[in-house]
Amino acid sequence: MFGKKLKTNEVFGISNNILEHSYVDRGNLDETINLYLGRKTHLALRGESKCGKSWLRQRTMPDAIIVQCRLNRTVADLYVDALSQLGIKLTIEESSKNALKGSVEATQEIGSSIFAKLGFKQSVGSDSEISDKKKAVGQDINDLRYIADIIRVSGRRLVIEDFHYLSQAERKSFAFDLKAMWDYGCFITLIGVWVESNLLLHLNPDLSGRIHEINVFWSKNDLRSVIDKGSNALNILFDEKLTRELVSNSFETVGILQTLILSLLDHIKVYEQQSKRLEITDMAALEGAAMQYAEQLNGIYQTFAKRVTKGIRNRSNSTAIYAHMLSVVMASSNDILSKGLSLDYIFKEANARQPRIQKGNLRTVMDKIDALQIDDDGRGLVMTYDGTKEEVSIVDHQLFLYRKYATIRWPWEDILENAKEGDSGLEADDTE
Repeated sequence: MFGKKLKTNEVFGISNNILEHSYVDRGNLDETINLYLGRKTHLALRGESKCGKSWLRQRTMPDAIIVQCRLNRTVADLYVDALSQLGIKLTIEESSKNALKGSVEATQEIGSSIFAKLGFKQSVGSDSEISDKKKAVGQDINDLRYIADIIRVSGRRLVIEDFHYLSQAERKSFAFDLKAMWDYGCFITLIGVWVESNLLLHLNPDLSGRIHEINVFWSKNDLRSVIDKGSNALNILFDEKLTRELVSNSFETVGILQTLILSLLDHIKVYEQQSKRLEITDMAALEGAAMQYAEQLNGIYQTFAKRVTKGIRNRSNSTAIYAHMLSVVMASSNDILSKGLSLDYIFKEANARQPRIQKGNLRTVMDKIDALQIDDDGRGLVMTYDGTKEEVSIVDHQLFLYRKYATIRWPWEDILENAKEGDSGLEADDTE
């Protein structure tokens, strides 16, 4: 009797759970991460959006305390969130560099159990009993040791996801906290998108020897392994030409590859494991799948463009500085935008188009780029600016696929056309 046939979406696609039939441990990264998780060190995983960092975390740290960063969140917010997942309420009265003052109280049995292990004099009953108390008995804290002890005694790893969403100031603050946490025996994993190697060491040199950074990237051979493993599970075979195009259109990002393959299979109406080996050669279907993918991304990147242009206001005789900057960035190659495009280059190109654009004004514009993109939840970064290196880079590689297949115009194209015609134009907030 034959078993149930696998569905294509059980093998390929984006999923909040690991799709085992196409999961590839590229470069034995699982083993490497587990090695460092067993050592007395912090861990940082960096890589582009949709490069598989979440699946890596699920595979190697299944019981972690997961805290998501947002652009407007503070380091104190991260601690409050982390402890709340352990049934503990953290009330911070004062927070500054290397200092933390406040109180903690157990709100659930798990928190009470942790308190008991630490020798804190507090127990917790039912929820109704807690609500009847006018003021729960808490434990005063005066440094990070209390936070570190609570997390350490819980037996769970603290994971800070989307670290790149924190502001530069908050990143630096957390980098100094990491040194203190290491001293107290609490080891943390950071996950995010950044181009610069050893970012945390640049933020705090004292972390040398106390944090290990792993770059999560995908080679063409790694991506081919994903295709081969999933194809074998479904009993299908993509021909060589189609395979090369799938890899090329993935822009070194496994999440894009997963989405493209599932969309391609939908286009040719293959929805489940095949009884007989099926060879797939339809390049037109792949083109259609990529076009459909780009169309689905339209809302994301048009919203990104509109959010950025909200930082522009009407003014007569303007330089249209935002529009020129975005035009230069979007005209650059994928490779350059992945590694980082320098402010000097953007200024050179933008100034050649509009001589009244000043480098100081451009720098002010770039400093605002991250904040302009975010939504109400503090998410939505497509491109980011590193003020220390004065470079802009793309953190969402889906943009590269969108640029290749989308036909819609960018908002700043109309702005530049109007500026050429001598219309009022648009420019940055009070930069000139």
